[in-house]
Amino acid sequence: MTDPAPPQDPTGPLVLGPMLRYIGETDATVWVETAGSAVVTVRAGGHEWSAPTFRVERHHYALVVVDGLEPGADLEYAVSIDGTRVWPEPGSPFPAPRIRTIDRHRPTRLLFGSCRTTVPHDREGNRTNGVDALRTLALALARGEQEWPDLVAFLGDQVYADETPEAMREFIASRRSLDEPPGSEIKDYEEYAYLYSLAWGDDANRWLLSTLPSCMIFDDHDIRDDWNTSWSWHEEMGRTPWWHERLMGGLSSYWVYQHIGNLSPGQLAEDEVYARVLEAAATEGPDAVELDLTEAVFDLSRRVDRHPDVYRYSYRRDLGDSRLVVVDSRAARVLEPDHRSMLDPAELRWLDEQLTGDVDHLLIGTSLPFLLPPGLHDLESIDEVLATGARGRLAARAAEKARQSIDLEHWAAFNDGFVDVFDMVMSVARGERGAAPASVVFLSGDVHNSYVAEVVDARSRHGARSRIVQAVCSPIRNPMPRTVRVMMSAFARGLVRPMRFVAERSKRVPDPPCTWTVTDGPWFDNCLAQLTVQGRDLSIVWRGGEVRGGDEEHPVLTTVAGVRLPAGG
Repeated sequence: MTDPAPPQDPTGPLVLGPMLRYIGETDATVWVETAGSAVVTVRAGGHEWSAPTFRVERHHYALVVVDGLEPGADLEYAVSIDGTRVWPEPGSPFPAPRIRTIDRHRPTRLLFGSCRTTVPHDREGNRTNGVDALRTLALALARGEQEWPDLVAFLGDQVYADETPEAMREFIASRRSLDEPPGSEIKDYEEYAYLYSLAWGDDANRWLLSTLPSCMIFDDHDIRDDWNTSWSWHEEMGRTPWWHERLMGGLSSYWVYQHIGNLSPGQLAEDEVYARVLEAAATEGPDAVELDLTEAVFDLSRRVDRHPDVYRYSYRRDLGDSRLVVVDSRAARVLEPDHRSMLDPAELRWLDEQLTGDVDHLLIGTSLPFLLPPGLHDLESIDEVLATGARGRLAARAAEKARQSIDLEHWAAFNDGFVDVFDMVMSVARGERGAAPASVVFLSGDVHNSYVAEVVDARSRHGARSRIVQAVCSPIRNPMPRTVRVMMSAFARGLVRPMRFVAERSKRVPDPPCTWTVTDGPWFDNCLAQLTVQGRDLSIVWRGGEVRGGDEEHPVLTTVAGVRLPAGG
């Protein structure tokens, strides 16, 4: 069947974006998807920067490097495609987009969160999925009601490839039968491209992403629920006839729509695939042909599937007073039954190099919480031991089924990797890798509730000078069923001692290397968190949206919770 028209049916050359992605002290990148082969130009402060598009499948993209800026600059910018100005749009009700470079003397304000479904912002969409916290914040920022953040970190499930909205299902049905596998789930690159257009195409969020720098990392639903949970899951999916095409489309579209925007200009030049884009741009002439990057991107995805250590999706952002290290906790897993780790040896070595001191705050972004509620951590550790066959095949099969059905596959289920990262963090916190930061904070999502946990014996048992904290913000828009909320609250509070009692009486279940407790939460609202640096102190505020007066399109920003984290505990 011939593919239908592109999802946006653009009347002009701009299909999706622009998105302000990387931001540094003197440079930035702007990502766009265009309707055809073109040259994209960004103009700001009397200067301009251009890049030709490259093609993947039948889609066209450009990532424009904006360099030579001043630290702390604040410049309006505009985007043109082949000389035609396309952004900001004429008559837009939103302020002009701006590029704000990092200022080391300005306290960092970092937004973070995960899990955002794409449904309409009407009464029915708000009833089933709640108010979109991201869109609510966008509207508040546009009205000048909030201080401007420096960066938003999307920590997984930016799109749901396995739980598609009605608009996505209609597009799928226009090109293949929903009765054939994988049904209403995403099948290939073309469908992923449409899904991204739905996720990022509405007016307020599109404006926000054009003027607020963003970084991203995938989680399972970006590909499929339980992605890389276990070797059994991997083998089972490998026997599914549609899985390979789905994975190739998912990884390839992730590279285009999410990953390259995470990289600095220097990292782009070193990237084995993107270097081809830069080489083609440097040699183009009046008769230049648009670079077709399809085979290179898909070849990378094939190699990553077979050997995850050939490519790194993790990255680092320096924010002046803080460092943000974002860790891939999905594609880099070691799944062999006799040796499971959240990170392969190459990824662990890289992370070890990034986790150093000499910053006020070390922030570690990982889609899956490093510190789960203690009761849930023990449950996953117990399930992991049973799944290895410690109590026989029948118990192993039951444990594997539980692992997949209720998502018992966080860091606790990969104990080797958990201990390795814990040791790195404690080394930083003791001041063995430079001056100890005031805090080491894990930023995570995934679990569809928000909470704060803290290691309680860091100083007395491990000699740490830094607070070690887990902050979770999830979901942005995908609320947890009420029946499950009771269970999650129990694992954070009432079931902590019973689960520890069971775990301690098993010789095979490893004792955690530290003790932690949930200090705040859990909260189950749709929300987006903002971490604000206040010298050696931190504060985190979770904000959501509320419809008032029946105005579904213009929700009001509300405060779900707030926590202050003074240096020294």
